[in-house]
Amino acid sequence: MREFRVLHSLGDIARSEWNRCFPEEVENYDYLLAVEESGLKEFSFRYVTAWQGGELQSAVPLFITDYSLDTTLQGIGRRFTASIKNTFPTLLTLKLACLGSPCTESGTIGFYPRLNDPQRQELFRAMLGYFESYGTAQGCRLLAAKDIPEPFQRRFAEVFQDAKFSAVPGLPTAWLNIDFASIDEYLGRLSPGTRKDMRRKLRAADRLRVEYETEVEEVLPELMALYHDTRNRSQWQFEELTPDYFTGVLARMPGRSFCTLYYAGSELLAANLLIHDERTLIDKFFCMNGESGRAYNLYFVSWFANIRLCIERGFTRYQSGQAYYENKLRLGSGLTRNTIFFKHRNALAHGLLRFAAPLLSADETLKQSA
Repeated sequence: MREFRVLHSLGDIARSEWNRCFPEEVENYDYLLAVEESGLKEFSFRYVTAWQGGELQSAVPLFITDYSLDTTLQGIGRRFTASIKNTFPTLLTLKLACLGSPCTESGTIGFYPRLNDPQRQELFRAMLGYFESYGTAQGCRLLAAKDIPEPFQRRFAEVFQDAKFSAVPGLPTAWLNIDFASIDEYLGRLSPGTRKDMRRKLRAADRLRVEYETEVEEVLPELMALYHDTRNRSQWQFEELTPDYFTGVLARMPGRSFCTLYYAGSELLAANLLIHDERTLIDKFFCMNGESGRAYNLYFVSWFANIRLCIERGFTRYQSGQAYYENKLRLGSGLTRNTIFFKHRNALAHGLLRFAAPLLSADETLKQSA
């Protein structure tokens, strides 16, 4: 008999059981447990699971938070909503139950490998109904599934539609296939203008010292100062990472995570947290001193340092994450669409949100590159 459960900690389930449902996921059990333990005060973490005969059949992370509807707005839109908040502080904030994680690249749902596609569809349909009931019981007016990647979206969009969820484009994921044997071969694939510009920018690397570390406690205050400097410059401010996030990821993922540190003399100018499996290198967070970092072209220096690592270690895919796509596209990246599905418990409010969804969409890039 099938049974659904919501777990309050990933520690309540065996690592092997969870990872069996996510066989190709870099951000698997160890990464999610590090996120749970990192003390992100804005979020309560849960895990929706389906069991049959004592075996885990399907699983997906879940988080609950107070979500501001203008999180992805910029410019005039953000200034307009700020004026509304000054008068009605809670009007645009809803309690949200969301499938996925605020700290993962996509909202993948895991399944027991032996299940075929019709079985997965039927199971996910039941799981989505269970999630809706659970979110409602928690007092969440807004339900969502975050960053569902295009391959999964194509297979399960009908399930969301049948459950009256609406769709809005999310931030796509940028990636680069490492199907070249050298930096020179990679540069040869870029446009002449970009190739010339990169060779000029990379000269700054000669003035830097690069260190690869699996522990960052000694430089944690400097690293967090760089993180907050970077976050304060960012237009996307959903979650706020903690020191325990950086140290926890490194501690929970030995042999699958490291931090690249960039120094000019004795000054730490940038830090780059990366995780990987045997195939894929994921850039989780790059933080730098805004003023000094630009002077050393550190964004581009770090990009090519990561490409070089991929070549040396045999990674076949470099995943550079979400947002700030102009340079990623210029440097040859492809994009995978992600979709956010949402549903307000009140039909009228849902209709208004559906109408406003294009204005609230975070996807400013695929409109240009589609």
